[in-house]
Amino acid sequence: MLRITNFRVAIDDDSPLLLLAARRLRLPPGAVAAVTIVRRAVDARRKSNIAFVYSLDVTVAAPEGQVLARLAGDRDVAVRAEEAPVPVVPGHKPLDCPPVVVGAGPAGLFAALTLAEHGYRPVLLERGRDVATRTRDVARFWETGEFDPVSNVQFGEGGAGTFSDGKLTTRVTDPRSAQVLDALVAAGAPAEIKYLHKPHVGTDRLRTVVAGLRRRIIAAGGTVEFESRVTDIAVDGGTLTGIVINDNRHIPARVALFAIGHSARDTYHMLAARGVAMEAKPFAVGVRIEHPQELIDRAQYGGVAGHPKLGAADYALVFQDRAAGRTAYSFCMCPGGLVVAAASEEGGVVTNGMSLYDRASGLANSALVVGVGPADFGGGALAGIEFQRRWERLAFAAGGGTYAAPVQAVGDFLAGREGGSGYLAPPSYRPATVAADLAACLPPAVAATLARALPDFGRKIKDFDHPRAVLTGVETRTSAPVRLVRGADFMSATVAGLVPVGEGAGYAGGIMSAALDGLNAALAIIREYRPL
Repeated sequence: MLRITNFRVAIDDDSPLLLLAARRLRLPPGAVAAVTIVRRAVDARRKSNIAFVYSLDVTVAAPEGQVLARLAGDRDVAVRAEEAPVPVVPGHKPLDCPPVVVGAGPAGLFAALTLAEHGYRPVLLERGRDVATRTRDVARFWETGEFDPVSNVQFGEGGAGTFSDGKLTTRVTDPRSAQVLDALVAAGAPAEIKYLHKPHVGTDRLRTVVAGLRRRIIAAGGTVEFESRVTDIAVDGGTLTGIVINDNRHIPARVALFAIGHSARDTYHMLAARGVAMEAKPFAVGVRIEHPQELIDRAQYGGVAGHPKLGAADYALVFQDRAAGRTAYSFCMCPGGLVVAAASEEGGVVTNGMSLYDRASGLANSALVVGVGPADFGGGALAGIEFQRRWERLAFAAGGGTYAAPVQAVGDFLAGREGGSGYLAPPSYRPATVAADLAACLPPAVAATLARALPDFGRKIKDFDHPRAVLTGVETRTSAPVRLVRGADFMSATVAGLVPVGEGAGYAGGIMSAALDGLNAALAIIREYRPL
């Protein structure tokens, strides 16, 4: 099989890929038997010549050597390198009870699925509710402001990523990435995620995928329990011996993978009290900015904005505030999405971004955040939690104490004036918004850096800093404020048998990297222990 790379195709070229591949290889159409898309990206660097760039695997009827000889010196056509599967060999150490997985976000789901498919009969514990019930609970919160601390945007089957854009981009290079994508597609994700440069699933399809992964875990011998919050652990001589659920049920556990997510504040405190090693880590704080999607499309795609093959445009922005020694950047950009209420505890306002698969809301939003670290909050491993909580509670107060979010026009924010009206697009956050001074619910250094960043972003994307673009506060859950210290074997540095994984453990940053971390941690367990 041959691999074609860096193959540009004009966005208006509707020719079948078989024909395009044949032309590229200088073959008659009948000499190409099959074409598989390996990668597809949009090249929009030149607005006058926007194109798709493909990598293709091509099966040809002609001898491959002859084809390559005809294209001698063409570095973008070669024989596809075969990737040998990495064998998984179970260990010999006995387990007298099933491994426990705590948390049903991406890391927990893939850890449990991997263990189940290799015969380890894991028990997956989720503090929230199943994804269908959770979806109804979240919808009620957004409609009425009735907050449920058990079932919300942060807690429940699928984790925080379920109510997001479902982006699957990652900087992690792992040979098992294809395995994760295959599992997502088998559970209901669109097949295109296997080749798009910036794949996404959308929150509507993610709900189906999450339920599909759960069914696979159960079918392979695993158990899944909802509303099962881990309230304590039993440790004997530095070794895990058991798990306490909901304060009243003890189950034995020699191995437990803690995939708790970045918002399980009570669990962090419990683990710290039991001697689990942890440290404060940097994260970022800021606001959400919202624009009409057509504004972003025009800026990114020029005259072909709105082309049906291009979809809603995205962006990524970075500003180095050298005077302050800080960085502001866009985060979790949601084309065609909404700004959503994402609180996980009473008395705090938290924002996030979400898109459905079709990205058709007509609005574009992203977080604009500034990095903060232990130097900003000090006070030990858990100090970042209190730092987040402080600004969330100030935002709650600024919004009137009803989970309404404080909002402000960019022009008013830059001028230091409270509130604003006549926005480019009405704020999409629900249940409600209140015009306020966002600087009053942001760390002063963050507000100052954002004020310097916005004009810079406006130079990079025309009208990004439009005076009537709307800002919604606050964004505090960009990543975990804590890292649970572990070794190369994935085990906690201080409690044998406890395995911290995923974003909540401080070792991932998104759906794909969290899923891979959970999968690889499970493989480490498999290599040490024999199946049940």
